Amino acid sequence: MFWQQILNGLTLGSAYILIALGLTMVYGILNLLHFAHGTVYMVGAFSSMVAIIYLKLPFPLAFLLAMVLAGLVGILIERIAYRPLRNAHPINILISGIGITIILENLFRLFFGAQTRPFPNVNLSSKTYGLGNGLSITNFQIYILVTAVVLVGLLQILIKRTKVGTALVATSQDMKAAKLMGIDINRMVALTFFLGSALAAAAGTLVALYFNAIYPTMGSMPGLKAFSVVVLGGLGSIPGTIIGGLFLGVIESLGAGYVQTVIDANAIAFVILILVLLIKPTGLFGKKIEKV
Repeated sequence: MFWQQILNGLTLGSAYILIALGLTMVYGILNLLHFAHGTVYMVGAFSSMVAIIYLKLPFPLAFLLAMVLAGLVGILIERIAYRPLRNAHPINILISGIGITIILENLFRLFFGAQTRPFPNVNLSSKTYGLGNGLSITNFQIYILVTAVVLVGLLQILIKRTKVGTALVATSQDMKAAKLMGIDINRMVALTFFLGSALAAAAGTLVALYFNAIYPTMGSMPGLKAFSVVVLGGLGSIPGTIIGGLFLGVIESLGAGYVQTVIDANAIAFVILILVLLIKPTGLFGKKIEKV
């Protein structure tokens, strides 16, 4: 049972990584906590559902379309909710993000209803593969793990081996200096929101497929847990986010298997968040910043 929970935790952690990377990237460039990010996760799941049911697209194409649409929604959120407040007090920006979350959740509730509905049939039946010693993995878990590895790998290639990635890094390190070097800051910020939102949509679609459930508030808890992952790994640190996501997924899965009667599995993320803030506020890979 222990190793099965570890495997389940790695699957869960992979989904957390995809969600949290968007938060990490946005914070790295704007020092902004993107509170509406969990809602984009939900938008991705619903976009794939609409593409499958109404556009009759096969799942792979619906998956890619959902990533693109969610990415565009992310750009729109940045343009409407955050860019006008870029120099405002952080609390104003936070309230703006909360407002976008409430608006989007209620819009989707209006159009699709508040009830939980099954993910549309995509001709992918659940299959379980035995790995020996009582350990097993489903094809849906494999999809999540492989997708996370591929998307994180592509993101690393983009950041480290392309001119666009160099511009993103330069913008995150010093926005004013990057602007003086001729980098279009607004374009880099928009790209960051697009990439982060697309990753969240990938997670939303795969998790909806895995649990066969989709509803307007499905992004609330994953969004909050993504904040815990980002704080655990260190604000703005992509390697920290990857390690933090896997760690949280494994701990949460073990908690669900062994101490579910003592503490709710969802509470574990926030217990870890409080402990990290008390012991090492900068997270595992975060850097302490001194104001002078």
